Order: sequence, then C-alpha cells, then structure tokens
Amino acid sequence: MPLIKVQTSVDAPLKPALEAMLKDLSASLAQHLGKPESYIMTAFEGSMPMTFAGTTDPVCYIEIKSVGTMGAAKTAAMSQTFCDKVEQALGVAKNRTYIEFADAQGAMWGWNGTTFG
Repeated sequence: MPLIKVQTSVDAPLKPALEAMLKDLSASLAQHLGKPESYIMTAFEGSMPMTFAGTTDPVCYIEIKSVGTMGAAKTAAMSQTFCDKVEQALGVAKNRTYIEFADAQGAMWGWNGTTFG
C-alpha cells in the first residue's frame, strides 16, 4: 500500500544504479512506516521538464503515500532520509527537493481486486 514516487529533471542513472536506488528507497520506506516491504511500490521518472525557484537547475519531487497516519515525527524523519538518499543517488540538492506526504483512507486504496478499507 505505501508508494514512493520520484520525479526529477535529471537523467535516470544506468539501470543497475537505478534499481539499487529504488530498492534502497523501498527498504527505507518500509522501515520508516513499520510496514512489510512486500506492500511497498516505488516509481521513478527522470528527464522531466521541471523548474524550481525560476530555474531549470536539477530538481526533484517525491510523493510518499500510505494508508494510515504518518504523523509529524515520521514525516520529518522521512524528509531527512529521502532528501539525503536522492542527493546521494541523483545529485539533486536537498533545497531543490519537495516531498508530498499523503495519508490515504483504506477504502481509497485498491489492490488485488479489493481495497484496504
């Protein structure tokens, strides 16, 4: 049920590095949320035309969605973790990365022909 989606203006790393980054993000999200990694989905879109602060310098937007409450303490910790990981893997500065956290109601998240609500 949790999802972490990374959209960035920089080119995607080569396949082995991209897969390693996605696996790292998946494991980290499972740990932060205390949910099994078997439910975590990752997504990546590179080379997107984007601006931030009026420039086309490297930029990143991350969506983190989950059923259940994340709360301020969890989102603060996740913001630090995922900004660090994106800066390491993609070279996008933390101050050019936005993260949107969204709690979903179980009935609004479908999987396997049913919902979590």
